[in-house]
Amino acid sequence: MSTDTPHARVIDSDEGKRIEYLADGPTTTQFDLQQIPKLNVTQEMLRNSGDDPETWLMYGGGYRQQRFTTAEVISPENVSDLSLEYLIEVPKEQRGKLEGTPIVVPSDPPIMYQTNAPDVVRAVNARSGEIIWEYQFAPKEQEKAPLLCCGSNNRGAAVLGGTLYMTTLTADVVAINRYTGEQKWVYNSAPTGQGYSATWAPVVYEGSILNGSAGGEYGVQGFIESIDAETGEREWRTSMLPPEQWIGDAWKNGAATNWMTVTVDPDTDTLYANVGNPGPDVNGIVRPGPNVYSNAVVALDVTNGDVNWYFQESQHGWWDWDASAPPVVFETEVDGEQRKVVSHPGKTGWNYLLDAQNGKLYERSREFCEHLNMWHLPQDNLEDTPWIMPSADGGSEWNPVSYSRATGNVHVKAMNYPSKFQWDPVDEWEYPSTYLGGNFTVYPAMEDPGPPPEQWSQNLAIFSAVNPETGEVVWQDEWEQFALGGSMSTATGLTFVGNGAGEFIAYDSETGERLWQYQFDASINASPMSWYDPAVGKQYVAVQAGGGGLRSVKDGNEIGVFSLEQ
Repeated sequence: MSTDTPHARVIDSDEGKRIEYLADGPTTTQFDLQQIPKLNVTQEMLRNSGDDPETWLMYGGGYRQQRFTTAEVISPENVSDLSLEYLIEVPKEQRGKLEGTPIVVPSDPPIMYQTNAPDVVRAVNARSGEIIWEYQFAPKEQEKAPLLCCGSNNRGAAVLGGTLYMTTLTADVVAINRYTGEQKWVYNSAPTGQGYSATWAPVVYEGSILNGSAGGEYGVQGFIESIDAETGEREWRTSMLPPEQWIGDAWKNGAATNWMTVTVDPDTDTLYANVGNPGPDVNGIVRPGPNVYSNAVVALDVTNGDVNWYFQESQHGWWDWDASAPPVVFETEVDGEQRKVVSHPGKTGWNYLLDAQNGKLYERSREFCEHLNMWHLPQDNLEDTPWIMPSADGGSEWNPVSYSRATGNVHVKAMNYPSKFQWDPVDEWEYPSTYLGGNFTVYPAMEDPGPPPEQWSQNLAIFSAVNPETGEVVWQDEWEQFALGGSMSTATGLTFVGNGAGEFIAYDSETGERLWQYQFDASINASPMSWYDPAVGKQYVAVQAGGGGLRSVKDGNEIGVFSLEQ
């Protein structure tokens, strides 16, 4: 059961695509609220999420973004018995907008909170699939419609106490009563209609909401901020464009947005941010220097926003190679000593292993996607520009990786196709409007692409297991369709992932053998998750299958939930 009335639509404008809301203010549709047990989600529960098999309380499973479940019911020996428990269908007007990861609060029954665009969240009985309430955001007074880069996406929610938190395409954060679906307050992070938006799942830590910024294609100013989770008031904000480290005034429209979910190490109160491209994207002439902190992993003190260190994967970028995927924190052996590290897969097609305390590079992996003419500068016309790989999409786009504690490997989904890049003057550019500083093409998603490069395999995506300590690519599976979204690994040695062809696959984490597969009728541009329900003795696995805003092969409107009984 769900609502059928559209509350928003995407429209074309001279400045780019915009989201137009059709309702005056938010709406909540309630069904059977008695199904949600009263349970205060505490900071201790959040800290243990990622280790507790009964919970998945945040986007990456836990603060360290390992996307790993300790539930042990489903294993390589019995995964062939995994079956579909139920399907949730979202309204047809929300097709093609399912890039999120649900969260699950442990109770009897467990409650799932599932989001999708445009700005929708539902409370679901995670045992039966019954929708309990549905919330649709819309501003009370619509000003200029927000600009959107890559679709009207939403990737998830956060929870604390009895409150749910979600970002919106208007660059707001909304607080919602998780029992009733009613809005409590709205925090606006940036001027509506000025290029800023929000699509990521926020993180709640020690009573604060950790929030970022999107809009790097529109000349905005990137930032990371902390918001009081009770009042919705800003606590601190840190610019990702430090003027003293830029030349001239280029920082004023320098982008460096943080448009995907951040990572936190609660042991050290450190926030690890994943920062995007400088602006304009492909004209580096107007922004000399390394363009700090663009295309970087940035470590901040979560209590005050002070920057501890940063590591740029692509200085002075010309190719839109954001460092956008969530970093992953874990401990491993480096040079014979046990160290806490940050692992990050770049759009550059390499995985970087960094010291969590100071950002020192320990290992850059072998390439996990094909490389061709890398670092070749854009020309002033596409005809004279060679094919370049990775493309403007990457490499690892925003795709969250999973870290398998069973094998020590990270599992990376990569785009694998070429681009051509052309730079253009920006003398006549006016804010806010598209600020690419040129053009880039993506093969074959373009008109008259011509022949592809002979060196390219023509596989559009690759899924890899990478040993972050040694840099070795342990195994790979090549796919023929575009593929966004991430993976999830289990304590029993499985890794789940979906692809653009709608295949939802369970691999042996160690060998890469396909052990189980389910065929959806739409692309999977989302990341799976899992939980164990002790009252019924079942482990569940959930994934959204509906395509997404970028490179979706086939759109749809389903959330699939699978189970296996103990």
